[in-house]
Amino acid sequence: MSKIATEATNGKADGLDRLPPAAVLERLAAGQQEAAKAVDKALGSIARAAELVADTLRDGSRLVYVGAGSSGLMAMADALELPGTYGIPREQIVLLLAGGMSSLTDMEGAPEDDLFLAERDAAAIVPSDCVICVSASGFTPYAVAIADQAKARGAKVIAMANNGNAKLFHEADIRILLETPPELVAGSTRMGAGTAQKIALNMLSTLAAIKLGHVHDGHMINLRADNEKLRARAAGMVAEIAGIEIEQAGDWLGKAGGSVKLAILLAAGASDLAAAQALLLQTQQVLRPALAELGHSTSSIKRA
Repeated sequence: MSKIATEATNGKADGLDRLPPAAVLERLAAGQQEAAKAVDKALGSIARAAELVADTLRDGSRLVYVGAGSSGLMAMADALELPGTYGIPREQIVLLLAGGMSSLTDMEGAPEDDLFLAERDAAAIVPSDCVICVSASGFTPYAVAIADQAKARGAKVIAMANNGNAKLFHEADIRILLETPPELVAGSTRMGAGTAQKIALNMLSTLAAIKLGHVHDGHMINLRADNEKLRARAAGMVAEIAGIEIEQAGDWLGKAGGSVKLAILLAAGASDLAAAQALLLQTQQVLRPALAELGHSTSSIKRA
């Protein structure tokens, strides 16, 4: 364990339990902020991973998230938010957690050592999948075993860990190293390591969504508007991008079946819904070139 950086002690923690509350919180906040900086050194790897994820989802194949313990929670948060935020079909997102979803009630540690469980879960992986395995130490048996099985099955593997000598990296196609400093509470990787993982996963999936055409000028134009707040957001996006009144935007959204992209194209002059759908198919779901096909730029729509 002494060779695993995420298990090392942090000299800044000396006397931590004797400090006044505000001083403890200052050190904890500084530790989180320092850990977050580790993401900066991994930008190239995250960019390559996002390209692979985008290609996988564009082809209709699946993105598989794998993790245990705190790292599993970070993976789960990213996986569960993609359908609502970016309209990724739920059937294209798979989540493999050590111990399954039932493990979330008490976060038992034993399942992460269960190689039989890993082999059973990995049996669902197919060659067209892209598998993201997350482990702070990089030695978690469950995550390492699934990464190895995924590679053997022909799937692409993205490994994310917080130790440079991570075993998880050995068979990975893309390695994302988040070299965070030792935790203020030694081994408590839900803190700094988890923070860096959360940031990196957010960035990875957001960049993939941008590459898929689901973001336009900072708007999440492929969201699933299934509550009042999101329906209002969708209408606001159509109004802003198309340069029309919010009432008109609502009308176009109704005609577009709730699709922000299609509503914008209808407002921009697409003859009907079928024509708008054909445009998006032609441009691989990317709005900007679809608008250009109609003879519009975003700015020209706004001036109209």
